[in-house]
Amino acid sequence: MTEQVKLKAKDFATDQEVRWCPGCGDYAILKGVQSALANIGATPHNTVFVSGIGCSSRFPYYMETYGFHTIHGRAPAFATGVKLTNPDLDVWLVTGDGDGLSIGGNHTMHVIRRNLDVQILLFNNEIYGLTKGQYSPTSKVGTHTPSTPMGSVDAPLVPCHFALGAGARFIARGVDTDLKSLPGILARAKEHKGASFIEIYQNCIVYNDKTFDHFTDKKVAADRQLHAVHGEKLIFGKERNRGVIFNAETMGLEVVTIGENGITEDDILVHDETNLNLARLLVDIHGTDVPVVVGVIYCNPAESYETAVHNQINDAKAANPKPSLNALLRKGRTWTVE
Repeated sequence: MTEQVKLKAKDFATDQEVRWCPGCGDYAILKGVQSALANIGATPHNTVFVSGIGCSSRFPYYMETYGFHTIHGRAPAFATGVKLTNPDLDVWLVTGDGDGLSIGGNHTMHVIRRNLDVQILLFNNEIYGLTKGQYSPTSKVGTHTPSTPMGSVDAPLVPCHFALGAGARFIARGVDTDLKSLPGILARAKEHKGASFIEIYQNCIVYNDKTFDHFTDKKVAADRQLHAVHGEKLIFGKERNRGVIFNAETMGLEVVTIGENGITEDDILVHDETNLNLARLLVDIHGTDVPVVVGVIYCNPAESYETAVHNQINDAKAANPKPSLNALLRKGRTWTVE
């Protein structure tokens, strides 16, 4: 038997011209995904990428795997069909903050609720890029766009809040240019059995440039990002002297400096990715002097949708090995019209 050759990242790249704007964060994410697939030993013939509409949704063209470029917001429906038909396939769903949270919000909610075993990559650039810069469900209040010339007044949707509210069993965050961490986050998502929701902060260089610079710029990233690692203290900062504690008075998390006001490293919370309440608090951290939490925030597996469906089918076959359509049609309430 011939030993399978381990593929490299370049083996998952197609011969198609990559057509995103020069400098778009999608290029880095593409490299990160290709590296992740190589690292986990994926095979093109067993991998499927499904997308909707938007800049992110060009992804299947650039992956040397099977792929479906579907319709606006409906990629979860196609991914569900693929996974139910062949549960052994490794299915990745690629969407954006507009495609997945606006027109496709209902579909995204239900694929998470059902816990279908797919990896959902949501590229969040807080703008509609493909349709020329309108504000999106995740745009900050005051965002000036062609559709909000006086500034957006909508309260922005927090993708990870949305996912947890829909019953997500796995949520994570990554940054487009952080190719040191992103492949590992994607590998964890693939390892998880069930719906994995990964929000990736992605810079749109044309319509919303530098909107994430306050925590992604290399000069400030160490002080503005908290990399959550299961079993480790929630500590961050260039000097590794800042951390997160639980404030019993406010029933919330508080960012503190180790060594000040009697705070020691023993006071800092340890990340428990199986703790749903902690996950909710971590995705809610925001402000001018607090970090953005990235990494695997919540992971608590449960039976996946396609497993439950196929178990039900197998049980029905076992209970009735010789099914009859005629008997099925006549089962239960019937009546005769004379």
